[in-house]
Amino acid sequence: MAAQLIDGTALSKRIRSDVAQRAAALTGRGVRPGLAVVLVGDDPASQVYVRNKVRACEEAGLYSVFEKYDADLSEAQLLARIEALNHDASIHGILVQMPLPRHIDAHKVIEAIATTKDVDGYSALSAGELMAGLPGFRPCTPYGCMKLIESTGIDLRGKHAVVIGRSNTVGKPMALLLLQAHATVTVCHSATTDLGLHTRQADVVVAAVGRRNTLRADMVKPGAIVIDVGINRNEEGKLCGDVDFPAVREVAAAITPVPGGVGPMTIAMLLVNTVEAAERSAAVTV
Repeated sequence: MAAQLIDGTALSKRIRSDVAQRAAALTGRGVRPGLAVVLVGDDPASQVYVRNKVRACEEAGLYSVFEKYDADLSEAQLLARIEALNHDASIHGILVQMPLPRHIDAHKVIEAIATTKDVDGYSALSAGELMAGLPGFRPCTPYGCMKLIESTGIDLRGKHAVVIGRSNTVGKPMALLLLQAHATVTVCHSATTDLGLHTRQADVVVAAVGRRNTLRADMVKPGAIVIDVGINRNEEGKLCGDVDFPAVREVAAAITPVPGGVGPMTIAMLLVNTVEAAERSAAVTV
């Protein structure tokens, strides 16, 4: 029997509806949640992502500011603009779209964003809060993956989860979130000698390496839950993930499609983080 499709589009709509209600409640108190999205350069994929984020804000009743700059913007100019947004009371979240032009230090830019407005959850402090199990902003993609896993009804306590990928943006925070849910977690990466040895033991597999067909059907435990974070294109130019979807679907119990799985959830959790930032700001100013 083919696996259940984990519908990220439908789940994201429910989350965004909840965000809209929370945003309306805040706006009624005179605090409209605000997100500033900064784009430097003309990367086509980044422009699409940014448009989607801005549109999602508007649909949920959030105030959004989109600032686009030429690729030759200096690092000092970008840092100065972030500093201004840090002090703008109408802005509760700041997102600088990656990748940045090569002459700009992305780490320096991320660390320049005020901790209270780090809705991407990428700063060293946010990472430290996650590691320590403290309240803070969770990186949007892993946060969304957790919601997708939760939607299947699985109790992660004691389950074996394998994360394929160790990036600071997805793999590492994903592993920490799974640990917080009391799963036993294995992190695999490019130096793992026998990937299938680990994934065949997993109740949950999260694939996040950006390489097509990294996870094949013979590498999946029957009845496992598979979350595909990858965004790639096949020979026909169609979007696909890191998982051999047609084959793995015949083995897994539940699986996310690409597109329509993790992608919509990333934006939904960005809105959640932004409205939470506004709620914290409102609590401080009361």
